[in-house]
Amino acid sequence: MSMFDKEKNLIERLGRIAPGVPALARYRFTADFRRDLIAGLSVAAVALPVAVAYAQLAGFSPVVGLYSSILPLVAYAIFGTSRQLMVNPDAATCAMIAAAVAPLAAGDAELYGSLAIVLTFFTGLFCIAASFLRLGALADFLSKPILVGFLNGIAISILLGQIGKLFGFAIESGGIVPRLLEFIAKLPQTHGPTLAVGLGSFAVLFLARRFLPRWPAALLALVASAIAVALLKLDGRGVAILGSVPAGLPPLRWPTFSPEHLPSLVASAAGLALVLFSSGVLTARSFAAKNRYEIDVDREFAAFGAANLVSALSQGFAVTGADSRTAMGDAAGGRTQVTGLVAATTMAAVLLFLTDPLQYVPIAALGAVLVFASLSLFDVRSLRDIWRIDRREVGLSVITTLGVVAVGAIDAILVAVVLALVRFVKLTARPRDEVLGKMEGLPGFHSIERHPEAKTFPGLAVYRFNGPITFFNAVYFKQRALAVADAADPALQWFVIDAIPISHIDVTGLYALRDLKETLEARGTKLIVAGRKTEFLDWLRESGLHRPEHEERIFPTLRQALKAYHREIGPAEAPPDEE
Repeated sequence: MSMFDKEKNLIERLGRIAPGVPALARYRFTADFRRDLIAGLSVAAVALPVAVAYAQLAGFSPVVGLYSSILPLVAYAIFGTSRQLMVNPDAATCAMIAAAVAPLAAGDAELYGSLAIVLTFFTGLFCIAASFLRLGALADFLSKPILVGFLNGIAISILLGQIGKLFGFAIESGGIVPRLLEFIAKLPQTHGPTLAVGLGSFAVLFLARRFLPRWPAALLALVASAIAVALLKLDGRGVAILGSVPAGLPPLRWPTFSPEHLPSLVASAAGLALVLFSSGVLTARSFAAKNRYEIDVDREFAAFGAANLVSALSQGFAVTGADSRTAMGDAAGGRTQVTGLVAATTMAAVLLFLTDPLQYVPIAALGAVLVFASLSLFDVRSLRDIWRIDRREVGLSVITTLGVVAVGAIDAILVAVVLALVRFVKLTARPRDEVLGKMEGLPGFHSIERHPEAKTFPGLAVYRFNGPITFFNAVYFKQRALAVADAADPALQWFVIDAIPISHIDVTGLYALRDLKETLEARGTKLIVAGRKTEFLDWLRESGLHRPEHEERIFPTLRQALKAYHREIGPAEAPPDEE
């Protein structure tokens, strides 16, 4: 075996554990690096000040937010399956960390930091364990309309969360209407210099996107606004800036804490793992759907676990898929996870050499950059496409969007999951059913509802139930089948069920079939099953309901059932040997 083949096999073996390794080995430098470089610089331009803000939200020194932003990006690039997801601090996880750790620390800042690191470490372990248990399949319940709705909700949330920064005041309310009302009420408090910085940043963003498409617009906007603040001394006129950030990379050390805190930390870590995975995988799947590629949700669980483990080892706190930074990378044209590596490298360089200029970045400019990213994130085209296909699905998407904005991305995950389950139960419990007939010149059997010209057979009804027959729809199946029998030929002799779409029947479903059989026989009608003969006989044997006469009433195909009807009853209107 050549060295090339050995290297290729090694990369493939590593790819089973670390999907990012083969992707990086196949990286198309000439085709993708320029876009990834621009996108990575744009992500770093947003991630740096956002990480500082989220660290303060979680109760840490600003530099801890930067510690939590560098190595997790590297770990995700190696272990993740999304091409675009940026794993960074998130407002919701920061709030959960504060709620879990603050009561245990009792005001001790050093203990607070240690407990947060341990919490993050156990969160990573839970994520990796969940990956081995393949619990990522929970995300498969989320449909395309829900994913689009979630992404649009994130876009609106970013917009409403940042708009106050442009005007120089804070908006503290939650939900769409309360935020808008508070914004309108506080408009007289608008700070002129802050608004000027925000509008100027918007101008730079739009002009750069129009005339300098190869440059990172976000970075240009933040650099320009920081220079303006420094030269015009706008911070002295009330324009809020980030302020001083300590230099240097994070020290690698294990935290100290009391073992008595372990039970509380483990319990909190389990909940935090569930929340950050749900939030992160929704963001990952939303961007994957938008850009037409797939992710592996089980490996995503492991990737989030690795990201949190390295965050803990670098003295950081819990991280997840960051919607605003992912949106920034997507808007800037990022194509692969090299975008994350560029962002990580940029932030590490800033920590080492550029923390002094970072202090002049105005909060209003950061808000403008995030609002700009949210506008590009809102997916109107998909909503139009879904509207043309099924208008009810648009309603599902809009409800998800409103849920994100009203209760936040984390709580909206529960809304999305409930909506997905309701949709699943509705589709399964009340599937489409059809009466089948024959069409002249067209082979096969066709729904008479969709094809009014299709003709049914004298003395024969062919019924299709497009779903499993189980405990939650067995009664509905029986009612619908009897309704079809009632509406059929008064001299109905055979009632044929097309069993091909029936993927499963449980005990309740088999009893419903038995009751239907007895009811039809009382009317002089035979119940016939066509398709899935082997499966039906197995289901009957396993339930103890099998009888010898069942062999004569179950046929492998509709064609054979119609041939048998032709032999027993007489010729039908349509040739029975056509499929």
